[in-house]
Amino acid sequence: MDTSAEFTVRRGGDHPTVALTGDWTANSLGDAPARLAQAIPSDHAVGVDIRKVRRLDTAGAYALIRAIGRDFDLKAVQARPESARLLELVGAAVSVEPVAVQPPRGFHEMTVRIGKGVSNVAYEWIDTLAFLGHLLVVVARAIVFLFTNPKRIRWAAIFSLAERAGLDAIPIVAVTSFFIGAVVGLLGANMLRQFGAEVFAVELIGIAVLREFNIIITAVLLAGRSASSFAAELGSMKMNQEIDAMQVMGVDPFEALVLPRFVALLAIIPLLTFVATLAGLFGGMVVVWTALDLGPAFFLQRIVDNVGAVHFWVGMSKAPVMAAVIAGIGCRQGLEVGGDVESLGRRVTAAVVHAIFAIIMIDAAFALLFMKLNI
Repeated sequence: MDTSAEFTVRRGGDHPTVALTGDWTANSLGDAPARLAQAIPSDHAVGVDIRKVRRLDTAGAYALIRAIGRDFDLKAVQARPESARLLELVGAAVSVEPVAVQPPRGFHEMTVRIGKGVSNVAYEWIDTLAFLGHLLVVVARAIVFLFTNPKRIRWAAIFSLAERAGLDAIPIVAVTSFFIGAVVGLLGANMLRQFGAEVFAVELIGIAVLREFNIIITAVLLAGRSASSFAAELGSMKMNQEIDAMQVMGVDPFEALVLPRFVALLAIIPLLTFVATLAGLFGGMVVVWTALDLGPAFFLQRIVDNVGAVHFWVGMSKAPVMAAVIAGIGCRQGLEVGGDVESLGRRVTAAVVHAIFAIIMIDAAFALLFMKLNI
């Protein structure tokens, strides 16, 4: 049973002595430290006797040292060996002066920030490779399950995510692609009019929409919708420790959370790209019809004769790569969220920015590849 911390001040001899009794612990201190500080005379050295203290912890030792103040001397303390050792440790910690660290300034600050940025890039690269390796293992396992045990695959999650990430995005993808096709047609018609070659605006619309704008618009919109959504969903689960609970139960988060999003986006992006293609061509056809008075039949015939299906398949070939990158970046950023809301906001923003940057870089790489292949 705990007893309250008490003390008595014995006056006599060369200096007064403070004798402590009871339990000097965090739960039993009460107002004893404040009363002790008032009872100790400030103009005399004080001896301390703690041999009758039943229990002493760091809180009690710190309260005793604070009450005595600067005149505290361990040599003037009568204590059992274990109590003396505790007072020595706490006294050494109290006497340490805080070191004022001067923040780097000027050129030094710039070099520190550059160094931290380089190290962060290295760590991000290593984490990305680890994420990619784990994802490839899960995808290979899912392919095996597809032929051996299809029930292991989470079909309900895949179809639900495909609807949210793909089918619900059809209106915004169609509207955006329609206006992009219309803008390309309008600019092409105005620029080619000065050469008397307005009719070639049809080929310009066909190549631009079929080869580049259909997949670029689709991928950018999915980066804003799906990558941010994946990062926010997984980040919230990470903050609520739901992912840790899944691991404790023996469920692989990659198999339960990352793989369905990866497969859903991979399956739905060709459909969105096809919708974007139709909408972009329709927008260009409307502009050509109204501005150049070239009918839809003429527009479609020139697309078939002079543009062909090669450009369409070039654009469609980029779709799976874009889907994999968008899903991977969104899920990886979500799994990197820490325990605070600020980390969640940073990771969601990073998911969108990284996805859009990767889309532009991959499209440039595809352009160089197809140029070397003369496609």
